[in-house]
Amino acid sequence: MLGYGYGLDPTIIIVIPALLLSMWAQSSVKSTFSKYSMIQARGNVTADSVAKNLLTLYGLGNMPINRVAGSLTDHYDPTKKTLNLSDDVYGSRSIASIGVAAHEAGHAIQHAEMYSPLILRNSIVPVVNIATTASTPLFFLGLVMSNSTLVTVGIMLFTAALVFHLVTLPVEINASSRALTLLEQTHTLSPDELKGAKKVLTAAAWTYIAAALTSALTLVRMILIANSRRRD
Repeated sequence: MLGYGYGLDPTIIIVIPALLLSMWAQSSVKSTFSKYSMIQARGNVTADSVAKNLLTLYGLGNMPINRVAGSLTDHYDPTKKTLNLSDDVYGSRSIASIGVAAHEAGHAIQHAEMYSPLILRNSIVPVVNIATTASTPLFFLGLVMSNSTLVTVGIMLFTAALVFHLVTLPVEINASSRALTLLEQTHTLSPDELKGAKKVLTAAAWTYIAAALTSALTLVRMILIANSRRRD
């Protein structure tokens, strides 16, 4: 079969839909965030102060909220138990920034409440990092050497990446759900402003869906290539 195992083969068509979805999702999250970054919340509160208020509701008021460089680099660090907001979000009064900050606060609250999907994701990160780094080299080395054992090991290790993405989906969706509920309950955003924040968080969720789909279809492609080489 032409080019099997070397990147240029008929199975490449399998992952094209996922790649297109990923491109659309990345473009969507950037454009949606940019749009609602231009709209200031009428409550005149900053995103970091909103995050602080939400954390305080759950007894997490002492959690450090740091400013980190970059755009959309916001994240909760479960190892250091710190909330990290990007330059675009920290200190901003926009609907988009408040939504993102509340989402990250949602992750901190998940951790405090021992939300099982988050705990599972955190626990498998070290293994997943090693597995995903080794999977592709082992897979292609196995193809080049016609070593079915290495090919199988590569596929099994890549499966860890798919598991990680599948576990990540409920974690991210739940964090966004918590964020929107809290923003509504605390009257931080009005109903029409909440719609904007929801659009931002929904756009972000699509990037995780795209990542999971990409991993799933890549795994299918690896299996098809492996089976084809065995038949050859």
